[in-house]
Amino acid sequence: MGRLVVVSNRVALPKESRAGGLASALQAALRERGGLWFGWSGRTITEAGARGLHTERDGNIDYALLDLTRAEYERYYLGFSNRTLWPLLHFRPSLLEYRRTDFAGYREVNRLFAQHIARLLRDGDQVWVHDYHLIPLAAELRELGIGARIGFFLHIPLPPPALLRMLPHHEELFPALAAYDLVGLQNRRDRDALHDYFRCEAGAKISNGIVRLTDGRRLDVRVFPISIDTAAVARQAARAANSPATQRLIRSLEHRALAIGVDRLDYSKGLPQRFEAFAHFLSHHPEWRAKISFLQIAPPTREDVPEYRELRSRLERLAGATNGRYAEPDWVPIRYVNRSFNQSTLAGFYRAADIAVVTPLRDGMNLVAKEYVAAQDADDPGVLILSSFAGAADELTQAIIINPFDADDIADSLEQALLMPLAERRERWHAMFDHLVRNDIAAWRSAFLDALAGAARA
Repeated sequence: MGRLVVVSNRVALPKESRAGGLASALQAALRERGGLWFGWSGRTITEAGARGLHTERDGNIDYALLDLTRAEYERYYLGFSNRTLWPLLHFRPSLLEYRRTDFAGYREVNRLFAQHIARLLRDGDQVWVHDYHLIPLAAELRELGIGARIGFFLHIPLPPPALLRMLPHHEELFPALAAYDLVGLQNRRDRDALHDYFRCEAGAKISNGIVRLTDGRRLDVRVFPISIDTAAVARQAARAANSPATQRLIRSLEHRALAIGVDRLDYSKGLPQRFEAFAHFLSHHPEWRAKISFLQIAPPTREDVPEYRELRSRLERLAGATNGRYAEPDWVPIRYVNRSFNQSTLAGFYRAADIAVVTPLRDGMNLVAKEYVAAQDADDPGVLILSSFAGAADELTQAIIINPFDADDIADSLEQALLMPLAERRERWHAMFDHLVRNDIAAWRSAFLDALAGAARA
């Protein structure tokens, strides 16, 4: 069997990896077979003539990182990937910004990636492409005569055809997925959306998950719910329970309950609705004031995008208003933290929290929900409140499933979680934890690569 070649927008070098994350899973797969991880270096240069392809080797894994010009970065990454595709694929077309120059830049960077990857491929290599930044990559590789098996995994949601058609020139982008041998999606809704798009837009026939196009090509579309390294997260949380950071957090609560949210600062995560719902809970349940604190960790991201700066300001206003109204001299309702923490520290925080509030408006999976479950103490587990619009809700059905647009629903779920008997908490937790043990990140990785090896071909 040939090497595995992983392609993603960014590359996680060994020294940058975090235990339990996608990076660790991909590096494990690369170590098993030997391989190459290719992506953008994170560097921007002024002129294409100064472009470098930076390589390094770690054991049997090669890393290749390509520089982009500032213009390529702005059009491919900031522009089309994050101002066009991200809001569209997260069901937020009102936030979509489309420029032909951005779309052209996106396609050009995918072409550039393909040209460099093609020079590095060997006979028998298997290529695994990740996420929305690189939808057309297989089509570009096919144009260069690459016949390798190529798989694609979309980590974020895929909306139905009616929304996909809102993208100008969608017919030049999404049908390019047919150049892959296998497309993996997070859940059945996403799979059905892609089937419907090919059926409506390309006249394809769908049978047993196989998309048969009118020109004879075949594409295998399957569901592969991504997961975590369950055992590693559990061990990490047990160790972190007595860490200085976790113990400081516990002492600061002074025996109050703790609800926690951990999210990138993104409009898809439902953070304003979450803050408003917590204020609603305090308003309608005064008996819980000064008895529960809500810790929201939300490290900033994409600060070059105006919508993200406005979101940060809005959350600061909401947290300030709630704290100003309900705080006591020795208690602050919302602890809003705009910085990141390492995985070990977060694992300790998860274990200390009585409730996790995971309420995205739309999410491909949401691994925080799974990490919270894995981090719990089996003798006294916390309660997961989970949006029905997170992919994880299809698997973690024993969580309290809510509609993130309904403040009353979230408020009621907080009361239910706080009053839930220990026996019920244990029963719910055991069912979710057992599922995560059986369906961990290694099982996800193996399932995708096995399917790619046997995927239907034209």
